[in-house]
Amino acid sequence: MDSIDRNILVALQHDGAAGLAELAKIAGLSVSATAERVKRLEERGTIRGWRADLDPTAVGCSLLAWVFVALRTDARDQAFRDAILPLEQVLECHAVTGPWSYMLKLRAAGLRELEALVSQEIRRCAGVERTETVLALLTAKETAILPVAPPDDDEE
Repeated sequence: MDSIDRNILVALQHDGAAGLAELAKIAGLSVSATAERVKRLEERGTIRGWRADLDPTAVGCSLLAWVFVALRTDARDQAFRDAILPLEQVLECHAVTGPWSYMLKLRAAGLRELEALVSQEIRRCAGVERTETVLALLTAKETAILPVAPPDDDEE
């Protein structure tokens, strides 16, 4: 990946609906060359998909929470992950270090929905020993925009 690819990626993260002509100006390439670059970035899996960035409150899931999950020592991690994957309220699932096995990022409509999700879905997953839930009181920053690393000197 070179600096042109990086410029395209930064631009697309800020405006995924940017047209090829606009991207071509940013990249300093023709529209067809820019289209090829975007296609290559998709094929390599650097661009994983295209989606809209929604306001959680506007779509009815304003409550943001993290649930820390500890699995029993004899539990199979894959069984837990398989049970979590279909839960659409679970936005992220990370295996973590420390006293917890996993950290889940959740969005729900309110406390009642969150409690039902934790008690009826997450705690009932095979191998779950205990959970702890942390609520966000205020969100000062939330982004999916990644800091695209500058190229190494020998990469250009």
